[in-house]
Amino acid sequence: MSDSVEEWDVERVRQWLHEHGFSSYTNLLCDRHRLDGSCLLMLTEQDLKQPPLEIKVLGDVKRLWLRLCELQGAGSRPSAVLGSPRKQRRIAAVESSDTDAVEEVPERERALLGYATSLRPERFKAVLSMLYLLLVTWITSFVMVIVHDRVPDMKRYPPLPDIFLDNIPHIPWAFSICELIGTTLLVIWISVLLVHKHRFILIRRFNSLCGTVYLLRCVTMLITSLSVPGAHLSCAPREYGDIYAKLYQAYSIWHNAGLSIQGVRSCGDYMFSGHTVALTMLNFFITEYTPRRIYFLHTFTWLLNVFGVFFILSAHEHYSIDVFIAFYITSRLFMYYHTLANNQVKRKRADEKRTRIWFPMFSYFEANVHGTVPNEFEWPVTREWLASMASAAMEKARHLGVLGGGGKLSVGGGREMNGGGVRNGVRKHRHRR
Repeated sequence: MSDSVEEWDVERVRQWLHEHGFSSYTNLLCDRHRLDGSCLLMLTEQDLKQPPLEIKVLGDVKRLWLRLCELQGAGSRPSAVLGSPRKQRRIAAVESSDTDAVEEVPERERALLGYATSLRPERFKAVLSMLYLLLVTWITSFVMVIVHDRVPDMKRYPPLPDIFLDNIPHIPWAFSICELIGTTLLVIWISVLLVHKHRFILIRRFNSLCGTVYLLRCVTMLITSLSVPGAHLSCAPREYGDIYAKLYQAYSIWHNAGLSIQGVRSCGDYMFSGHTVALTMLNFFITEYTPRRIYFLHTFTWLLNVFGVFFILSAHEHYSIDVFIAFYITSRLFMYYHTLANNQVKRKRADEKRTRIWFPMFSYFEANVHGTVPNEFEWPVTREWLASMASAAMEKARHLGVLGGGGKLSVGGGREMNGGGVRNGVRKHRHRR
C-alpha cells in the first residue's frame, strides 16, 4: 500500500474515508464511482454538490471538502483544485509574502497553504499541560534544594576557566535587570494570549515545551555539580533538620518563581541556565504567534533576549557553557516541535506510529491540529459573550424569582389551610356542644 496520495488505490481511499468519519459515502465514492488517489486530489467542492455525486447533506459536503483541502495541500495541487487564475494569484501572493495575509484567505483555501482548519480549543488539554508544568516546577524546586547542598567547596574548587567571565568584570545589579527583562517578556506573552483566537493551543504548547526543558534541566543539574562561577557568591550547604525542612525550602523557591529579586538564593543549579530558557522560550513564542508585519515587536523581544543573556553572564551567575547549552536546547526543541506540528498532514502512516512511540505527549496534544496555527486575533470579551452572560444571568434570576414566589404561595397556602383547620375544629367543637 503506497503512502503517496496520487498512488492510492480505491481500497486505500475507502480506508481514508473510514478514518475520517465518512463511512456512509464509501459506497458512493468507491464502489459506484471507483475514485482512487489521483481522482481524490482533483475533486472540488462543486463536484461534491453536483451530479453525479450530488451529496445532499451540506454539513457533510463542507467537512469532506475541508478534509480534501488538507489532503490536497499535502499532495500535488492540480489546476482543478486551485480554481481560477485569480485564486491562484492570491494563494501565490500569500505563500511568498512576509506578512500574515492568510487572514484574508477563505478558510477552505487555507488548507492548501498548510494552515490548520476547524481548530478546537480543547481546554482539557490546556489544563493538563498546566498541571504538567506545575509538577515539573515543583520537581525543579526540590532538585535545586538538593544540588545546593552538593555544591563543591569554594576553597578547594575555585571557579572554572571561562572565556567570557574571565574578561568581563562582575556587575552586581545585572542579574536583577535580567529578571526584570524576563518579567517584561512574560507580560508581552500574556497579552498575546489574551487576544489570540487559538489561545488554548498556544497555552498547551508553551506549557509542554517549558515543562520538558525544565525536566531535562533537573537531570543535568543532578548529574554533575559544577564549582561556583564567581567568588562573590556565598555558597555552602544548608543545615536541614529533616525532609520537611527541605520541602519547605523547595516551596519557598517555587512560590517566589526562583527569582533573586524575590529573595531566592541558590547555588549548584548551573548546567544549564533556567533564566536563559525562560528568556528564549518567551521570545520564540512571541515572535511565532504574532504577525510578521509587527517587526518592531520582534526586534524588541530579540534585543531583550540578547541583553538578558548578556546580563546573566555579566552577573557571573552562570558559566558561558550554561547559557549556550540552554539557548541551544530551547531553540532546537521549539523548532523541532513546531516543524512536526506544522507538517503533520505530510507525514506518512509509518511516521505516525513512530511519533506516537517516541513523542507520546506531542501526539496527544497535537492530535487534532493538522497544519500551521494561523495568527488570528479577537477580544477575549466580545459583545456576543456579554449578551449571552447577561441573558443567562437574567434567566437564572427569573428562575430563582419563580421559586421564591412559589415558596411564598405555599407558605401562604399552608397558613390558610391551617387557619381553615382551626375554623373547622371550632365548628366541630360547637356542634358537639
